[in-house]
Amino acid sequence: MRTLVDAGRPAIGIDVKTSPFTHHVGSIIDRDFVKRCMAGVHAVLHTATLHKPHVVTHSRQAFIDTNITGTLNLLEEATAAGAVPFVYTSTTSVFGRALKPPRDEPAAWITEDVVPVPKNIYGVTKIAAEHLCELFHVLRGLPCIILRTSRFFPEADDRKETRQSYDDCNAKVNEFLFRRADIADVVEAHLLALTKAETIGFGRYIVSATTPFSPADLQELRANAPAAVRRLVPRYEELYARRGWSMFPEIDRVYVNERARRELGWRPQYNFADVVERLLAGDDPRSSLARSVGSKGYHPEVFADGPYPVE
Repeated sequence: MRTLVDAGRPAIGIDVKTSPFTHHVGSIIDRDFVKRCMAGVHAVLHTATLHKPHVVTHSRQAFIDTNITGTLNLLEEATAAGAVPFVYTSTTSVFGRALKPPRDEPAAWITEDVVPVPKNIYGVTKIAAEHLCELFHVLRGLPCIILRTSRFFPEADDRKETRQSYDDCNAKVNEFLFRRADIADVVEAHLLALTKAETIGFGRYIVSATTPFSPADLQELRANAPAAVRRLVPRYEELYARRGWSMFPEIDRVYVNERARRELGWRPQYNFADVVERLLAGDDPRSSLARSVGSKGYHPEVFADGPYPVE
């Protein structure tokens, strides 16, 4: 919404909370509300969701209501109003148990062809919503793009072990190697999806920073990630020594964005090597948009043991 407003492009924001970028306050669970909001709309960017931080604090029914019924409401009303295209923000979490190979196997090379194996209600409902989008493309010809986004929120890691072992910035910079993106690049992918959807028709794309790794690195990543990183981005050692940081000893999966770059023309600007150079130069590694958006938090409550409770 910030980017659309700054570009002078007319956009209507709907949310369950008020904000400078919210024009209508309400829930996508409410079909009548969705219908009213869809009047005069020409395209839909669907980012509304309950997600991983809500798995413990919200019921499974709430996930079904928001992520499945809410998506169905938007699809029904979008097609009724003639609003095309439809861009759905999904998540790499849909891959679930497929993300972590057995102990003695190489790291997983995660492309769109990997079959999802959801491990919680979040993953189940997000993949179900993806299938609804595909159904509306097949049955009603709705141009629809699904973007499976990796981590881009700035909140602290949900794993206690990670928070205790790594400085927060250290952990996030490490993740740019295999499962993180800057929000500015995520936004750009969405805007490109809007422009390409009618030509593509339907597609699923992983949206994550471009990794320096290839399939040939997967065995080494699982056994000795620092060695693999040293070989490909040697400058990282200087930065990490200066800051007292450390690399993860192993990396178990790598998200691959090649299809999004090829078919959407996406050119993400933020990757591990780029972030390392920015930090070595004394610059903020985040985009101006990431700094502007900041941290919104997951819950109004403050939890004693992490940013949100986990299963």
